[in-house]
Amino acid sequence: MGGGRGTRLQPLTTERCKPAVPLAGKYRLVDIPISNCINSDINRIFILTQFQTASLHRHVQSTYHFDPFGGGFVDILSAEQTEKGSDWYQGTADAVRRNLIHFRSFPHDLVLILSGDQLYRMDYRKIIDQHLASGADVTIAAIPFPVSKVAGLGLMQVNDDLSIGRFVEKPKDPAIIDSLTLSPAVEARLTAKTGEKHCLASMGIYIFNRRALADALDNTMTDFGKEIIPGLLGKKKLFAHIFEGYWEDIGTVRAFFEANLALAQPLPPFNFFDPAAPIYTQDRYLPASKLNRCQIDHAVIGDGCIIADSTIRRCVFGIRSFVEEGCILEDVIVMGSDYYETTEQQDENLAQGRPHLGVGKGCRISGAIIDKNARIGAGCMLQAAGKEDGSYAGGAVIIRDGVLVVPKGVTLPAGTVV
Repeated sequence: MGGGRGTRLQPLTTERCKPAVPLAGKYRLVDIPISNCINSDINRIFILTQFQTASLHRHVQSTYHFDPFGGGFVDILSAEQTEKGSDWYQGTADAVRRNLIHFRSFPHDLVLILSGDQLYRMDYRKIIDQHLASGADVTIAAIPFPVSKVAGLGLMQVNDDLSIGRFVEKPKDPAIIDSLTLSPAVEARLTAKTGEKHCLASMGIYIFNRRALADALDNTMTDFGKEIIPGLLGKKKLFAHIFEGYWEDIGTVRAFFEANLALAQPLPPFNFFDPAAPIYTQDRYLPASKLNRCQIDHAVIGDGCIIADSTIRRCVFGIRSFVEEGCILEDVIVMGSDYYETTEQQDENLAQGRPHLGVGKGCRISGAIIDKNARIGAGCMLQAAGKEDGSYAGGAVIIRDGVLVVPKGVTLPAGTVV
């Protein structure tokens, strides 16, 4: 599912959809679920898209190519007008309903429905095996959360055999939340023992029997979590699959910022270095990065970067990032650039008073995201600490969720202070 507007991730989603947002220096968010599928021996993949899809389409089409003998594909299904309707997808369930005609072209018994904007590693064969063994019509991946951290999550009450008895979308009443806590038998299954009661939160990952999916969508309901799943209780056999690994729903600018910076830790919560389950992305054939006389304390650096004589603390640099001399960057994500400037382009930009792509000399930046193709002039001072959310520098800089963002393609004149 890659069709959401991503309004809570603005301005990172002003010119792209959520699954196309760059991640970890060289990836896109959509690479995570696609890689999980490939590593789980699932190679028939549809991506349902709707908003700001151009960059996502380019990335998928240039990255995922299967040999002709295995029958695999990654197929993009954009919202389209048909004889039955001319409006856009009204929700996750509506998007799947409108594309059932495309799924029917391929023999299948099960349909796995995934979000295109979550960070996690899962072997889907485990949830499929449990689904078949339990005789379920629908199995929902669920992650245990301590009761103190379940705000804003869809919670389910399960029996000792993991069959689902109730599903409550984002409850706030403490009494209702307490009634949804795990039984001692299910709590005992958890490997992480915190001493606090847990609830099971839906991860937005569903596996349906083919017939059950058709029945579930034979109506006008538009959303799986809010309508379809609660409506199936008592009518179909619903089971939960407990997942205890790292999982982050990249729903806000703050969540995106913290999930990226966490990758620079010595032992990050998400491991991109697992040889048994690699994360795939576009092979761009970029040169190795160059770091000249830099002081670096925890950083992730993508391909083709040039960082000169600067101090770097807890930063993530995307492909083709450029940082000039004398900069101090702390807790910063630099997404890099889509291209290198030629000498002629640099001379032309300088003649017009525009700085080079990247971060100019002597900048001090902290608590920030510098989106792709941004131009930060020399001597800029940018930090989010102590600032309220809003627009700054004439609208060129946005602070959201306490994170300073320089949007894609923005130019900040030399000496800009926020």
